[in-house]
Amino acid sequence: MSRRPIKAALLQVHSILGLTISLVLALIGVTGAVMSFEDEIGAVLNADLLQVEARSMPMLSPDALVARLQASGEAARVSAVTMTSDPQGSVRVRLIREDSGARPSALYVDPYDGRVLGAPVGEDFFATVRKLHRWLLIPGDGKGWGRQITGVVAIGLVAMLISGLVLRWPRHVRSIKAWLKPNWAMRRRGFQWSLHSVAGTWVMLIYLLMALTGLWWSFDWYKDGATWLFSSRHVAAAPVAAKPPRMPRASAADAGPLIIERAWQAFLTEQSSRYATAQLTMPNNGGTVIRIRSVPRDSAREGQRDEFRIDAVTGRIASAEIYADKAFGDKVLASVLDIHSGAVLGWPGRLLFMLAASLMPLFAVTGFLLYLSRRKQRPAKRTSAESAGTLVAGE
Repeated sequence: MSRRPIKAALLQVHSILGLTISLVLALIGVTGAVMSFEDEIGAVLNADLLQVEARSMPMLSPDALVARLQASGEAARVSAVTMTSDPQGSVRVRLIREDSGARPSALYVDPYDGRVLGAPVGEDFFATVRKLHRWLLIPGDGKGWGRQITGVVAIGLVAMLISGLVLRWPRHVRSIKAWLKPNWAMRRRGFQWSLHSVAGTWVMLIYLLMALTGLWWSFDWYKDGATWLFSSRHVAAAPVAAKPPRMPRASAADAGPLIIERAWQAFLTEQSSRYATAQLTMPNNGGTVIRIRSVPRDSAREGQRDEFRIDAVTGRIASAEIYADKAFGDKVLASVLDIHSGAVLGWPGRLLFMLAASLMPLFAVTGFLLYLSRRKQRPAKRTSAESAGTLVAGE
């Protein structure tokens, strides 16, 4: 069977997908690149909020911090508190969403006296960029249609990568130059194709990782399948331990504000001074189990964190997931975001992924120009087999 009709059909598929999703891909790529060094940019913009003067007095407990914050009228209800073991680090406090669904800006607090230092600069900007990257600013955020649309676009990207690889397969397969060097001698359409295909080869594996990990947040069936594939068999099949007898206690309405000191002390007993930061997330709907995510001092990235669920009333640790004790597959699942952003390779990986994401508009522009040039050179009634004969070398 001739390869020409197959390549012509693949070219049509590649072109239709590109025309359909290229603008969305360019938007996702640019916003992803902007977020690549969000933490570093935020640290520069808010240097005066992130650091405090170290003092000989002990730091306040999370309960004391929340109490002073609410007494000062700065916040009505707190949803999360990020503590730090650094004597010069401030505490980050996140507030619950308003009735409209908007989340107020976080606050940075002095851990020694509970004084509010201020709200971080740039947080609202990056929050908008993140919503644009994940959900295209479609109403409903993670519960709306935006996540499905970006998921479909990610699947389309995988199809474009596969079809593009077949279309640009060089005649001299073993030639590194043919794979990785644009043909600078070509002009116009030929050069556009060379740049489009060669640059696509440079970033193909990165885009494939971005697409496959991005689907994690778009489709529950994909996330469940990946969890089944990578999770430890013995953990997944382990019998569920019987729950201890429920202890009688007052209802949430009678108990008043949740006291989290027991949960915090249980965490400190377990982790001691091994943690760098610890985020305490308050329970919803009147529950009493607090989630504490801690990043150890020796962690190179955010995904290498431990997670505890502790009952604030009894101080009992309901569950503990220590990253260092996880099997390889479980570490992969815990590092999906780090793989998606390139952080799994350290700052060089994040820089490489940022540059690759920034190239998304290049493929949209060159792909659109190639499509227009083919339309100009193709008579209206030419068959697909004949049209394949007009393609430039490699196309």
